[in-house]
Amino acid sequence: MTPCRLAALTLTLLLAGAASAHAERLIVSVSNHRVTVTPNYSGEELVLFGSVEKDAQTPASRTAAAYDLVVTVRGPRADMVTRRKERKFGIWINTDSRQFLKVPGYLALFANRPFDAMAASEVQRRQQLGLNNVLLTQRVGPDYADVVPNDAFRSAFVRLQSQHGLYREDTSAVTFLTPTLFRTGIPLPAAVPIGTYEVEIKLLADGTLVTKTETAFEIVKVGFEQFVATSARQNGFVYGLVTAAMALMTGWMASIVFRRD
Repeated sequence: MTPCRLAALTLTLLLAGAASAHAERLIVSVSNHRVTVTPNYSGEELVLFGSVEKDAQTPASRTAAAYDLVVTVRGPRADMVTRRKERKFGIWINTDSRQFLKVPGYLALFANRPFDAMAASEVQRRQQLGLNNVLLTQRVGPDYADVVPNDAFRSAFVRLQSQHGLYREDTSAVTFLTPTLFRTGIPLPAAVPIGTYEVEIKLLADGTLVTKTETAFEIVKVGFEQFVATSARQNGFVYGLVTAAMALMTGWMASIVFRRD
């Protein structure tokens, strides 16, 4: 094959791949891009809504019923530790621990039907569909890895986060209002971490990824709590002195109130 023919074939393949990749696109938004946390905040629910936009490159055989949607919400990342407790000599003590590195403080996966019905297991692992397939990097001795889902520490970590409403999975949360218009709720518990939240929306058809898009929202503190947090971060020394003075003042006032004459 001559260089010209090879270049022409390569260009044709690239154009075909680009056309296939843009056969559909997602247009999404959330009901509130900035959530404020006040002292009486008890949680709320955001709404994500969007539509699947087709174009001339969309295969005629692909109907709206073939679409599957997965919405993944990840909160600010941080290092966390899971500890194993055992009862020895009549008391519970920590016997082992595992550190999770830069894992989401909030993690939720929503879909329109069970993941097993959407795609094969290898596709689920590659696209991180479901809590069992999301990468949660651990420090295992000198190494860093994400172990199998039934690892005791990983299972305990996900269970504890789920009990606080910070990790969740719901395969019936995404609803198609029309063949191409969809919505889902994003519940935020009272203990939700402060920071930026990444929202990834994946569109699948016939067991493969068609396209994906991203959006985001942030959760911020306001009022006195934010003033205290900002002061502690920006003026640590002054904040420490004020805290110590308040503690001394509280102790002095308590000694007067409860003093025995």
